[in-house]
Amino acid sequence: MAKFTLRATLAAAGTLALALTACGGTPTATETSPAAGDTPAASETTAAGAALETFTDGKFTVATGEPAYSPWVEDNAPESGKGFEAAVAYAVAEELGFAKEDVVWVRTTFDSAIAPGAKDWDVNIQQFTITDERKNAVDFSSPYYTTTQAVIALEGSPAAAATSAADLKDLAFGVQAGTTSAAVYEKAVQPSKDPLIFNSSQDTVQALKGNQVDAIVVDLPTALYLAAVEIEGGVVVGQFDDTEGGDEFGFVLPKGSALTAPVTAAVDAVRDAGTLKQLETEWLSDSIDVPVLK
Repeated sequence: MAKFTLRATLAAAGTLALALTACGGTPTATETSPAAGDTPAASETTAAGAALETFTDGKFTVATGEPAYSPWVEDNAPESGKGFEAAVAYAVAEELGFAKEDVVWVRTTFDSAIAPGAKDWDVNIQQFTITDERKNAVDFSSPYYTTTQAVIALEGSPAAAATSAADLKDLAFGVQAGTTSAAVYEKAVQPSKDPLIFNSSQDTVQALKGNQVDAIVVDLPTALYLAAVEIEGGVVVGQFDDTEGGDEFGFVLPKGSALTAPVTAAVDAVRDAGTLKQLETEWLSDSIDVPVLK
């Protein structure tokens, strides 16, 4: 299957999820279960959220990265509700009984969010893959999204010509510290040299732009965005084959949080209602075929 430069392909196809319009409407609080024939009042719905043990009474504090990138958060403004993870956070908050104005956004680094210790937020959402190792330090909700890992290179580079994982074996790669990209890369490619490790997604992208590395590994939706918007001449070389359907992203919560069960139930409810799939379709385009690197 031929590789492609997403900047031209996405413009031609008109399928770039990163530029989709915002989710329609302002989230309202979820209704509590009324007796037959009763209609719950807005105050009853708000009380459902207020009854939960949160970092700030009556508020739902959600953390994300700084900056937060499209398609997860549009324009680095999660409070807008635009972008897949911003929209998911508001949908879960609504299911828990919080009105949009009671959702408070804060910023953290990726590594500090999954480190042991006290937190100043209720949940953290920035593409955290659920792993057993991380569960030693933090709690996770059930998954709200499953993805694969993909390779990005610059057009005309040796990596851009790769058609299999074996073609990447001797190339210089960059990955972000604390992510699962390094593990997926090691397993799929079995490289002859260690990848360069960077502290942030920005540093990883800059390493590719500056020709410090031949390619980088990120999740597929981020790869589509970076190649189309952030990296001039960026090419999504392909995605790694994953028979188990890719990484599962979950909300991170402080270890032993009283909110772990309610947030998990809310994610499950939003999934069962079809909302997660709807938001995925709206914000994360799956219509662009990316070759599998075997």
